[in-house]
Amino acid sequence: MGSLLESENGYRIDELAQRFGLALRGIGDATIRGVATLASAQSDQLAFLANPRYAASLAGTRAGVVVVRAEHAELCPAPALIAPDPYLAYAKIAALFEDIPAAQAGIHATAVVEAGARISAGASVGPFCSIAADAVIEDGAVLGPHCVIGAGCLVGAQSRLVARVTLVARVRLGQRVLIHPGAVLGAEGFGIADDHGRWVKVPQLGGVRVGDDCEIGANTTIDRGALEDTVLEEDVRLDNQIQIAHNVTIGAHTAMAGCSAVAGSAKIGRHCLIGGGAGVLGHLSIADRVTITAMSLVTRTINAPGEYSSGAPLEENRRWRRNAARMRHLDELAKRVAALEKEPRVLLSSDPDRPKS
Repeated sequence: MGSLLESENGYRIDELAQRFGLALRGIGDATIRGVATLASAQSDQLAFLANPRYAASLAGTRAGVVVVRAEHAELCPAPALIAPDPYLAYAKIAALFEDIPAAQAGIHATAVVEAGARISAGASVGPFCSIAADAVIEDGAVLGPHCVIGAGCLVGAQSRLVARVTLVARVRLGQRVLIHPGAVLGAEGFGIADDHGRWVKVPQLGGVRVGDDCEIGANTTIDRGALEDTVLEEDVRLDNQIQIAHNVTIGAHTAMAGCSAVAGSAKIGRHCLIGGGAGVLGHLSIADRVTITAMSLVTRTINAPGEYSSGAPLEENRRWRRNAARMRHLDELAKRVAALEKEPRVLLSSDPDRPKS
């Protein structure tokens, strides 16, 4: 079949099957030029079915090819690419159609680079970037417009800072790290000490270490450590507007959804999933392969893998208000129930006719 070749005409279905190791059901000579949803895809586009809830949309799709599990292949009116995980297969195929302009190596005329900064000849430094004297930018790294690379920072090879990314101080990025606009790494951690009612700032003398292949979302902040570093191990994925406090450690392959937050010195394990808006209190540990559902608050250490939740479920407001009012009497009610549970035992113990054991 030969290797998959990109052209103006897109990609043949059978070539996609061969490239990504997928079984093909149907004729594979049509050309695919893009991707779309089941409902909107046209004959030159690829769609996918990962969630069985959308299976009803499969019969009516006009897609040129659909990525499906084996049990849905017979229901597909178009050629099918069969995958054990259609969403994963789709992600790999869709990357072929992502148009990211290649960055031109060199330093833009408007960039400000202090003497002593080390910038690889293969790196790209965009307009209005600022690079400190002892910063290091490795080969193939791309700094988009208005990025700031502060003292003691290193941008690893093939990493890309999209735009307006700030590395404040002592931030070291591994290779192929992707950071989206507005993110701030290496700002001061929130450390203050009480001196008879007045706050004294605790110096934040550590840094931030980010492993290879991590992704950090827009406007996310990662504070530098107080003494040791804040650490993201390899392949950590952070969504937008996340707060990672000083001295936090996040294990490899963990993913966190938007607006979640981790307080200082917490340790999150490997392969964890943290839902949107969830919070982790400081100085706690979370084991490997733990899922925290959205809007949950972790208030204690979690030592075992599994799925954890907190908080009350959503309900109609009038019912919620009634239940909230009753919560104020919960302690009193618990005491009354405990007293009632004891009462039969008291009566039985005082009954002269009760058989002796």
